[in-house]
Amino acid sequence: MLLTPFVAAAVLARCFRWQELAALIAIVAVFAMKEPLVVLARQRWVWKQTHPESADAARWVIAEGVVAGVCGLALVLTGPVWIYAALFAGAVTFSVLAVWVNVRNRQRMTAFQVLSAFALTSPSLTAALAATGIVPAWCWPLWGLLAAQATAGIFTIHARLDARIASRTSVAGKTTSRQSAWICCALLAMGSLAAAFSNNYRISAALLLAAAGYAGELRRQTDSESLQTPLKAVGKQALALSVLFAALLVAGLW
Repeated sequence: MLLTPFVAAAVLARCFRWQELAALIAIVAVFAMKEPLVVLARQRWVWKQTHPESADAARWVIAEGVVAGVCGLALVLTGPVWIYAALFAGAVTFSVLAVWVNVRNRQRMTAFQVLSAFALTSPSLTAALAATGIVPAWCWPLWGLLAAQATAGIFTIHARLDARIASRTSVAGKTTSRQSAWICCALLAMGSLAAAFSNNYRISAALLLAAAGYAGELRRQTDSESLQTPLKAVGKQALALSVLFAALLVAGLW
């Protein structure tokens, strides 16, 4: 979800500059900082005793922060300052929110899941900016469509987790994620029709593929035998669908 949008935008930019590599390193470093920051936040506000992993977390935060800072400074000094500043501010804001949500154990909030999809696909904007010096017009639909597909994927995976838990207990499983996933499938299908009416058949095919793929996964979740499929295999299937979706988007926006 993080790297595919970056690669898609880099391909559509049709050029390569060293700033793209700096942007990629900065993005990965900021993303990687979340886990050690969660540990430090829990140490500060939740845990009553010092945990040994806190020291390691602090070292990782410092190291990753330096890497992200150096790469970010290189980008700011060679590119549009205010646009980079806006993107960096957004990344920092989301990171703080993600840490707070994790400490509060509210990761499953619908609003946060949707926001996560948009945040984790925003590297497409950074990649395009690093490659071209601007955020091209084609980057906005790329970002929006990738975020829509990612949102559907998040809810679909969570629906499977809920179904697995329900199958192992006598407690009725939650249905919020499943309902949200079906809504996303319907919206993707509607988007496919709209793209077809606009004669952009490749984007239409991408949206239809995503809608059909997630709808099929939701149907499989009603089968108790299918629920025993290892999550690693399910993750690989979701990754393959995401990559194919992004490739079709690139072809449609080329």
